[in-house]
Amino acid sequence: MRRLLALFAAATLLSASPWALSHEYQAGALHIDHPWARPLPPVAPNGGAYLTIMNHGGEADRLLGARTERAAVTEIHTHVHENGLMQMRQVDAVDIPAHGTATLKPGADHLMLMGLTAPLTEGDSFALTLIFEKAGEVQVEIKVEQPASDAQPAAAHGAHQGH
Repeated sequence: MRRLLALFAAATLLSASPWALSHEYQAGALHIDHPWARPLPPVAPNGGAYLTIMNHGGEADRLLGARTERAAVTEIHTHVHENGLMQMRQVDAVDIPAHGTATLKPGADHLMLMGLTAPLTEGDSFALTLIFEKAGEVQVEIKVEQPASDAQPAAAHGAHQGH
């Protein structure tokens, strides 16, 4: 009986973890895993969205952009080290090599949501359309959740507020 209770407790804890509730999408050879955004204070004008794209095909593809009603503008950004400082810059696309992976994450390539139309509140979700060069348009659902690995508040992440 104890073993059964321990198993039930472990399963309950695991199911409560935001990362355990991973959501996935398929677009041809592209596999899109766990689109998410970090919650931000209600006054934050901008935010970031993150996901992983795995290309199981023999031909490269490119993420050209995205759009969502949750933001006035959505751009692909990256971080660059310039003059001793880390800065964010817009990029035209993210390459997804054949049989490769592109990871959009905090501190690296990410989707910049500028002019948020509503706060990014933990537990919310919203639609976002990814635009690929070859796979076309793919709608995903962004879940707003705090990653367990976050050691500092979202507002402390710099000029783009939370990514």
